[in-house]
Amino acid sequence: MNLDFSWMAWTWPTAAFFLVIALMLFGMGVWEYVSPGGNPRVGVLRFETTRGDRLFVSLLGSAFIHLAWLGLVGPNLWWALALSVVYAIGVFRYV
Repeated sequence: MNLDFSWMAWTWPTAAFFLVIALMLFGMGVWEYVSPGGNPRVGVLRFETTRGDRLFVSLLGSAFIHLAWLGLVGPNLWWALALSVVYAIGVFRYV
């Protein structure tokens, strides 16, 4: 199977990024179907958040972490990815 993404100037990492986002959204949908409601809670931000809110905050924060890493450190993003995963775990735990 030879998929050619050149018509959109995509690279495999770009396609993988969007695939992971789609899989996260699908996983959150399944989680919501299995356990509706998601127990909204008030965390450190002092307002009520749901699982979807926490996913959005973690994705937004991860984007800023990666942009800051690119600007301050350079194009090697593996440590930024690790930091983003730790950040996302913290968001889902405490926000």
